[in-house]
Amino acid sequence: MVITDQIDKSKLPQHIAIIMDGNGRWAKLQGKNRVFGHKQGAKAVKEIVRAAGELEIKFLTLYAFSTENWNRPKFEVEALMTLLISAINEETQDLIKNNVKLLAIGDHEILPSKVKKKLYQAIDDTKNNTGLTLTLALSYSSKWEIIEAVKKIASQVKNNNLEIDEITAEIFDKNLSTSELPHPELLIRTSGEYRISNFLLWQLAYSELYFTEKLWPDFNKDELFKAIINYQQRERRFGKTSEQITH
Repeated sequence: MVITDQIDKSKLPQHIAIIMDGNGRWAKLQGKNRVFGHKQGAKAVKEIVRAAGELEIKFLTLYAFSTENWNRPKFEVEALMTLLISAINEETQDLIKNNVKLLAIGDHEILPSKVKKKLYQAIDDTKNNTGLTLTLALSYSSKWEIIEAVKKIASQVKNNNLEIDEITAEIFDKNLSTSELPHPELLIRTSGEYRISNFLLWQLAYSELYFTEKLWPDFNKDELFKAIINYQQRERRFGKTSEQITH
């Protein structure tokens, strides 16, 4: 059992991003279909959002559905979309009660209209909340996001609103879908996979990476605390030497 007393509240990551992986494998181990695993994964989301709120983490970004996930079997994609609508319906009031602000990033034009309607309504209903900012990466691809940012910047240059020499990392940041968010200090990936999987490629440049064998439905509050404790034991140098950091 990991207790919050082991966590240094003065060194919390401001922004945690999570690749939630392993729902299908978890279901297979239970002798169930993949959709059952996704339903259990939704319960894990609820616990982790609450735990992050308890710790007063400011930003939590969850990789919920990638653009590559559209290539999964049709019945699974449809079930995921139905589950998403259900989850938004059930959780919006909880988000409001717990002062959680909901955001979403990704190519939402290809989401079913019912999903978009529910999602945008929940975002609007929680827009004035001032606690944890929960961002769902839905129909998201980092390569897509980077290309979209390049298009926006190219358009600004074409329309004489920006000079080529004025393009900086800061300008690029402002044209990403995460422009409202700081870069994550900590990325967590579950299920024993050691990949970034097209998630926040620009934003994760200096993030600490934490991989766990736990399948997402088994990733609970204690597992989150373990990841944060592990993060707090690391030295973040950003290309500098240890001596430069300590002086």
